[in-house]
This record gives sequence, structure tokens and C-alpha cells, in this order.
Amino acid sequence: MIKTAAGGGVMKIAAGLGVIALGLAACSSNSPAPVSERTPARVSTTPPVAAKRPVTPQIVPSTNGLHAVQRGDTLYAIAFANSLDYREIARWNRIESADRILVGQVLRLTPPPGAVEIKPLDDDPRPSARPLAEAPLLRTPQAVLLPYSEANWAQVTSAPAVAAAPPVAVKPIPPAASTATSSSPLPATPGAAVESWQWPSDGTLAGRFGAAGGKGIDIVSARSTPVKAVAPGKVVYSGSGLRGYGNLLIVKHAGEFLSAYAHNEANLVKEGDSVTAGQKIALMGDSDADRVQLHFEIRRYGKPLDPLDYLPERS
Repeated sequence: MIKTAAGGGVMKIAAGLGVIALGLAACSSNSPAPVSERTPARVSTTPPVAAKRPVTPQIVPSTNGLHAVQRGDTLYAIAFANSLDYREIARWNRIESADRILVGQVLRLTPPPGAVEIKPLDDDPRPSARPLAEAPLLRTPQAVLLPYSEANWAQVTSAPAVAAAPPVAVKPIPPAASTATSSSPLPATPGAAVESWQWPSDGTLAGRFGAAGGKGIDIVSARSTPVKAVAPGKVVYSGSGLRGYGNLLIVKHAGEFLSAYAHNEANLVKEGDSVTAGQKIALMGDSDADRVQLHFEIRRYGKPLDPLDYLPERS
């Protein structure tokens, strides 16, 4: 009986200890377990907004005879877009220098009332032709031709009129044949005001002057084909402000010639640069065009000319 009782007491003690252990476990489970933050950072799925390129104002042919100057415009580009001579626009607007026009300035593209039109001496350039007709130089006459009379004879000889003898008529001698030949005008030679013209690029001639209203020729080749200056001159426009021409270069040459190179992938020279014949000035591209090509023009006094009349023949 004692052993059994003792065993029962041990069992009661063990059961009590188990209850205490369960209580402690319950108490310890009430404290929150440490939690590590593993939520991934939120990644935006919205694509970044691309920075907008500044829109270059476009020069288009005027419909009202006026042009408001915008940033990037040059007098040469305005004249080129309207098939005018830049010097006429300068004269009509009393512009002293073709390199100085102001943003916001409104230029008239037609002559003012009473303006005198100044035309070149001829349509075809010659080495001796001056770009503009100049006013004749007036000098004080060194002699005056008087009709013969006794009074006039007495005036120039200071002799008595009764003793004067009539002047002897001298028959003029006709000029020699060589003199007459040398004084005759030289035949007009296209491109004579420029010493030599070169082709602006290698490639295939794909568009001719006058075809579908074209004001120049089109040369097709691979992208980035070098574009070269056809003659020495000065860059008077480099930009993309003329609608339909893309990246455009305009170079001014002797004899008031302008050459234009359009649709370039990149312009390699800037306004004011002097270029030599054959110098690489641009890379062929398709800016504002539906194919890779060079559109090339030659103009004089604002008038488009057929480049094939000036460029040398290619074999």
C-alpha cells in the first residue's frame, strides 16, 4: 500500500510539473517572433518619358510677301526658300549686312513702291561680268564740241573773226580689224565665274532638273557616303529649317552662285566656315526624304539652274 501510494504521489508530482511546463510554453508563445522585411522594392513599369527635341521652325515660301524671322533663319535661307536674290531682300528692307537679321523682324519679300529693279548684266556668268549693274561714273568733260562758226572759231583761237580760216576737216580712220574683234563681247560660258566645278558625291543619278518640278538633281548612294563641296566658298546656311530639304547646307561661291546639299545624315561644317573644292562637308542620308540620297541644287541670283550644265561630264 505504501509503495502504491508513493507511486501515486510521484505521478501527481509529474503531472503538476507537466502542467507548469505547458503554462510556461503558453506564456512564451504570446511574444511575437522576429519578422525580417523581405518584401521586394516596387519597380515602376511606366516607361521613362523621352525628352522632346526642340522643333526647328520651318521656312516655307511666303504667301503674303512677308516673312517673320525666327531663330535659326538666315537671309540666304529665306531667299532660297522663296527663289529670290538675298541682296534684293536686303535692299528692300534696308539691311546693311546679310549676316544680321533679328528674331521677330518682319521682312518684305516684294519690292517697295517706286523701287528700281537691278538686274545682272547677263543671265550667263562671264569672267568680266559684274554681279550688278553699276551707275555710270560721271566726269567733268575735258572738251566741248562746238558747231563751226566764225564766232566760235574766234573764241577758241583768240584771233579776229575776219582773219580766221575755217578748220580743216579730218576724216576719221576706221579701226583695225583686230581692234574690232577684241572689242566684241565674249561668248557666254556657263560656270565661267567659278574656276572649276566638281561632283558633290559618288552615286547614281536618279533625278534630273525639271523632272516633276525638281529644282536640282538627286544622287542615290549608300548611307554616310561623303558629300563634298563643288567649289570653294563660304557656308551661309547649315540646319534643317527649310521644309522638304531635311539637313541642308548652302554654300556661296564666286559670281553670286549658291550650291545646296539636302537630306544629309549629318552636316560637318557650320555657318561662316570657308570650304575648299572637294572638301567633305556632309554625310549622305534620308532626312525628310523617303530614301538615302543627296538632293543638289545650283542657284544664281535666286534662280535655280540645271546642275548638269555646270558639273563636268562623268564617264
